[in-house]
Amino acid sequence: MFDFGIIPPAMFLGMVIFMLYGFPVAFSLAAVGLFFGIIGIVTGHFSEAFLQALPLRFFGIVSNDLLLAIPFFTFMGAILERCGLAEDLLEGTGKLFGGIPGGLAYAVILVGAVLGAITGTVAASVITMGVISLPIMLRYGYSPRLATGVIAASGTITQVIPPSLVLVVLADQLGRSVGDMYLGAIGPSILQVTIFVLFILVMSIIQPKSMPPLPKEVRGDFNWALLAKVLMGMVPSIVLIFLVLGTIFMGLATPTEAGALGVVGAMALAAMNRRLTWPLIREAMTSTTHITSMVVMILIGSTCFSLVFQGMDGSRWIEHMLSGIPGGPVGFLIFVNIFIFVLAFFLDFFEIAFIVIPMLAPVASSLGIDLIWFGVLICVNMQTSFMHPPFGFALFYLRSIASKDVKTSDIYMGALPWVGMQIILVAIVIFWPQSVTYWLDHGPKVDPNSIKIEVPGFGGQLGLPPVGGGNGSPQIPGLTLPPLNGLPGAPPAPAK
Repeated sequence: MFDFGIIPPAMFLGMVIFMLYGFPVAFSLAAVGLFFGIIGIVTGHFSEAFLQALPLRFFGIVSNDLLLAIPFFTFMGAILERCGLAEDLLEGTGKLFGGIPGGLAYAVILVGAVLGAITGTVAASVITMGVISLPIMLRYGYSPRLATGVIAASGTITQVIPPSLVLVVLADQLGRSVGDMYLGAIGPSILQVTIFVLFILVMSIIQPKSMPPLPKEVRGDFNWALLAKVLMGMVPSIVLIFLVLGTIFMGLATPTEAGALGVVGAMALAAMNRRLTWPLIREAMTSTTHITSMVVMILIGSTCFSLVFQGMDGSRWIEHMLSGIPGGPVGFLIFVNIFIFVLAFFLDFFEIAFIVIPMLAPVASSLGIDLIWFGVLICVNMQTSFMHPPFGFALFYLRSIASKDVKTSDIYMGALPWVGMQIILVAIVIFWPQSVTYWLDHGPKVDPNSIKIEVPGFGGQLGLPPVGGGNGSPQIPGLTLPPLNGLPGAPPAPAK
């Protein structure tokens, strides 16, 4: 048994108490970290030399090129929220599927997935589709619970589908490539959309009255011109998706550069729809500034906390406590996902990513868990932080734009089946890791022990690593080489 003392558990408990009390997260984390750092210095459990690293860590945060992707993707989402792209997609797909029960719900899910692949932000997807599709769904007889649930859920798909901001943050915290994190999220994204579509299909068979087809005079007759209109509406989206994701997957751009390309593409789409105005740009810049400032401040606060926590051997305490969970890696993953599901009632995904993930990642790595798999799994789980009552942000967004005729209780109750489907996906990813790792390029498998370096003229093979000898020649087991000063062109040997 290791004796870690009382300070790491007390520090963790202090952080939880501050969070529950409602203080701003960034300042709470910094205050707890510095307070316990002073206690540790006084009691001899912590060296003040650790605190000298804080300025360098702060500079590392504000100079991190990867984090520039956050304002780019946020600004892109804010532009696309107002450029008319969602309206065109929903109108075309709604008419295309409107003739079958649940047609509008199918349209909302598919358009939500497309918007998720372009915007990367939940708020933009939920608000945009709620404003456009919720009044139409309610007008033509959809159940309020079904309508609000499918809109909120289709907006939270954005959190899993690249270029999700959550995946960018998790990649930074786990020390992994954003491109690999995006590739790993492809499988769960497809599975989540499939589960949602299958649920609508089953409900349309069991309760067709809760999602009736659109009247013919509204949707019109199916014709190839309508299909062509839908496909043409998809073309700008496909181009933008390639600019953002294709350039990353092909190695042509970093996530930050792809985000910049996405901003240019979003502004071009807004200009094509004649909605690129200075007020629109000003609103998008204001929203981007608020979100980016919040992320940076939380990251600075969490850095204060984690530096002191690790200096107190808190990470070893967490690792020692969690590595003994029954069930090995699977048991650890089940426990972690239950823990994060509960935390998501009180914290948003930025706070979970910056506070909890740095504590859990070393344990996952020590258990042999692929950190890309681990990160995507946590991302899938954190979808629920937007959906489950009473603090789900997607529900707040929906409440803010829904009419007074829609009861808050209907919004909350309508979200529960979709939370259940998100939990089903968590279980699938836990027990089927290939759903994430299949898409990754693990590179050629080479055994380092089989590497041999041929040295012409010596008739031997150099093993690795070389160890310096006393007479100027490398000393390698099983191989004797002449002194270097005896080789042609070498300096003469020193006089004796």
